[in-house]
Amino acid sequence: MFVSITYNHEIQSNFSNSAVLNFKHLYYFMVVARSGGVIRAAERLNLTPQTLSGQLSRFEERVGARLFQRTGRRLELSETGKLALAYAEEIFQAGSELEELLKNGAVERFLTFRVGIADVLPKFIVHRLLDPVLKLPEAIRLVCTEDRLERLLAELALHRLDMVIADRPLPPGTEIKGHSHPLGESSLAFMASPVLAADLGDAFPACLDGAPLLLPGQGSALALALPRWLERMGIRPRIVGEFSDSALMKSFGEAGAGVFPTPALSVPEVCGHYKVKRIGQTDDIKARFFLISAERKLVHPVARAVSEHARRIMI
Repeated sequence: MFVSITYNHEIQSNFSNSAVLNFKHLYYFMVVARSGGVIRAAERLNLTPQTLSGQLSRFEERVGARLFQRTGRRLELSETGKLALAYAEEIFQAGSELEELLKNGAVERFLTFRVGIADVLPKFIVHRLLDPVLKLPEAIRLVCTEDRLERLLAELALHRLDMVIADRPLPPGTEIKGHSHPLGESSLAFMASPVLAADLGDAFPACLDGAPLLLPGQGSALALALPRWLERMGIRPRIVGEFSDSALMKSFGEAGAGVFPTPALSVPEVCGHYKVKRIGQTDDIKARFFLISAERKLVHPVARAVSEHARRIMI
């Protein structure tokens, strides 16, 4: 297996004084970074702290940059150190995969595909969007990372992610180079526990007036759209909670804490998993989904499979 490593400008300039990267020092650096300090790392490596500190200093001298900065008794990564750690993890992950393939006599190598998922997205929707990935003829190893959209876009810009799935397109004016590919949209349903649903009655959306309501957090596209719709309808619910994690919001809703919104596409799974009922639905607000990638045209088989599958399942 041939592993191609491309350094960005900052890393490349820092390593310009070294013709050959010392992988033993790089591994020591990675263990120290993961352990949060020299003493713990030395125990894992069966070295004395003095020896490990010396090796780390030599590595920093060789690359011409400080990789750590001391905060109290802890070592924290510098900005250059964070970049170096990302590359180190990729290098040694590739080495582990190579060792596994050679040991098992495998002919085919897994294609690792890294997907960033905005934490406000419903998990059932994400699962349905990614469902075809592991059914592709290629051997795919899917790596999913959930975080705030801003952080995921930064990882995409550094090529640590292959694509991002979000509820809104790439923000206008952002310095990150990327392209938003619409996956589809879904009407918005409102769910509640059976007890709360019985108390509210059937007069939707009027039943929401004065009712306890759970909202997606500020990172969600619905965080602005939903209050505006309620205002237009002349409805004033009691906002009792905001959640950046959609699964946590549903758990509170299942316990009867309040009504919560979810894309109509996920209603069957939400009802079955959380034992809640749909009290109403509106087409005035749409939950939208986007695939954000570095390229304008989707050419990767995984990204294309997700995009094509989304067109078939969206309502």
